[in-house]
Parts: sequence; structure tokens; C-alpha cells
Amino acid sequence: MKKLLSILTISTLIVSGCGHRHDHKQQGERQVPVKTDIHYEQEEHLANIRQLTFGGDNAEAYFSFDDQMIVFQSNNPAWGLECDQIFYVRLDEANMKSQRPQMISTGLGRTTCSYFMPGDTTILFASTHLGGESCPHVPPRREDGKYVWPIYDDYDIFVADLKGNIIKQLTQSKSYDAEATVSPKGDKIVFTSDRSGDLELYVMDIDGSNVKQITNELGYDGGAFFSPDGSKIVFRASRPKTPEQIEEYKQLLSEGLVKPTEMEIFVCDVDGSNLRQVTNLGKANWAPYFHPSGDKILFSSNHHSERGWQFNIFMINLDGTGLKQITFDDTFDSFPMFTFDGKKLIFSSNRNNNGTRDTNLFIADWVE
Repeated sequence: MKKLLSILTISTLIVSGCGHRHDHKQQGERQVPVKTDIHYEQEEHLANIRQLTFGGDNAEAYFSFDDQMIVFQSNNPAWGLECDQIFYVRLDEANMKSQRPQMISTGLGRTTCSYFMPGDTTILFASTHLGGESCPHVPPRREDGKYVWPIYDDYDIFVADLKGNIIKQLTQSKSYDAEATVSPKGDKIVFTSDRSGDLELYVMDIDGSNVKQITNELGYDGGAFFSPDGSKIVFRASRPKTPEQIEEYKQLLSEGLVKPTEMEIFVCDVDGSNLRQVTNLGKANWAPYFHPSGDKILFSSNHHSERGWQFNIFMINLDGTGLKQITFDDTFDSFPMFTFDGKKLIFSSNRNNNGTRDTNLFIADWVE
């Protein structure tokens, strides 16, 4: 992620929540203060917040099944990176202020959306490295001013061991296959693909077999996660409705692009049935993750921001009631994930970055 320096500008952020990293900045200039807070007093659900990374753009951190490790993506230039690669670290050994953790990806192309596989000895992630060794082209700022994400058709989903050896390729279609996460039950993977001509959700068995499409409405469906019991899936989606919106969506998709500025949170059963919209807030609502109870969802949103550049984490009931703000940084908080025991939350934030563009990982005790 490209984050705040002293002036807000448009930047090019690539994931996911999983999925693409959202650009929380808008056009124009705005002076911003030096960011030196780790914990804001309004954050009553968070305690003992600890910063894990210290430079570059670090995001989409997810716990191992035993809650002892995290896997995440980073483009930290101090680690010799030009675009996102995948790393993992044991939390009891993490010293990322002075040491680069173990890289899992190849170091080629661009990667996104990593997740531990059952047993915690292998990691799932998407990568473009088979399409080229260099970081893929980032679209220039559009003349029409629209903020877009690139959908690279070189992305495929791979599994690597903890030393970075790729041991399996799970997708091989000439399409965008990415944003994969694993069920807590350890039996299923959900991912996003445009193999049908639209960006839909698919579920497959843990070995990559038995692929089934579970969404089919026009619009971008992505950043999906399973509920704690593995019975439901939460995801972000755009739903163009008017002829103008539909034409714009299809035209951008034909160019390998998608506009993420209007998204809401949806939930369905693992087979795609009982689909329902949870939020109706407007603007960009994304990076959803189930609360340990399975009855609530945490997600990132800018719906409360007049100009749209401020993202915070919110919590909402599955029926769309009880909306509550969880984080209060004045620029960017996103990518929440709970430990499997429900005791800790990890997230990405611009807080405490001393006025730089850095987005770092933070871990906190969760307080009900």
C-alpha cells in the first residue's frame, strides 16, 4: 500500500481483503499530522495494542490455525521489494523492526491474499510470477478521474511450504484467480475468479478439486471469508444497477479493471444459497471478517467520511443492525482478523507512522 506522506495524493494500491488493498486517499491535497498514536481512547474493544511491522506497506495478515504464526503481504523497500510479496513469522519470535521474516513467495511478479492451510506447514497465496518476473504494470491515473483496481489474468493460486518451495498449483485457467481463503474446518477454499466473464466467488475442495461457482449476479464479488463454523461466507460486492453503471462495469472489466468505490457486505451459505445483503451504507464497505460468535461481522468502511478518504473498522450484526465503530484512526484501518480462539485481533493501520506513507500491522487483545 502507498500511504500518507505529508500531502494526500492518489496512489496505486493493489491487494484484497482478502483481495485488493483499498486506496483510502482521494484526489486533491490535504495536509496531515504526524501519526504517533497506537491506541485511541474510543477503541474500547481493543487492549494492549502492539505494532508488528515498521516500514513499507504491510497488510492482509492472517493467523495460522494454532494462532502462533501470521502470514501477510508487504512491499517494504527495506526488504528489497518493489511490489507485494508474501511473508510469515512466528509471533513469539517476531522482530520485524530489525529482521526480515521468511519470504514464502518467489520474489517474482506480484502476490496477494495468503492464508495458512490446515496443519500450518503450508501456505496458500496468489501470484502473477508465471506471467512474468517483473511487477505487473500498474494502470496510470485515468483521465476521467475514476479510481480503479487492475485485475491481472496472470494471477493463479499456489501452495508453498514454510521455506518458500511451491508444492502445488491449484488453478490454471487463463483468468484472474485470487483472493483465496480457507475454511476453519480445513475442508474448503473460497476464491474470486473472472473465468465466467464476471468476477464471481468459487468454492473448491482443499486439494483444488470440485470447483463450484456460488455467486452469479453482475458485479465484483471478492474478499471472501468463512464463518467460524464453516457454514457461511462473507464477502464484498459491487452491484451495478442502472444501464450506465452496468455499461461502465462491463467496459472496465473488459480492460482488466474494476472500480471499488461502491461496495457493500453480503453473506451467503457455503453453497451460495440464502444470499443476503448486510450493509447498505454507501461508498466503500469491504475487508469483512466474522466475529468469533459468527453472529457479527467486522469490516472496513469510509461511509462516515465526508470526502471518502478515511477508513475505519466497524462491527455489525448479520441482520444489518447494531452498527458500531471499532477503530478511530483519522486515515486508515482495515483488514481485521481474529485468532481462531477469538482472543486477539490483527489489523493494518496508518497509525503511528510518523507522517510517512507506511501502513503497518498491529495486534490487540479483543475486549467484548
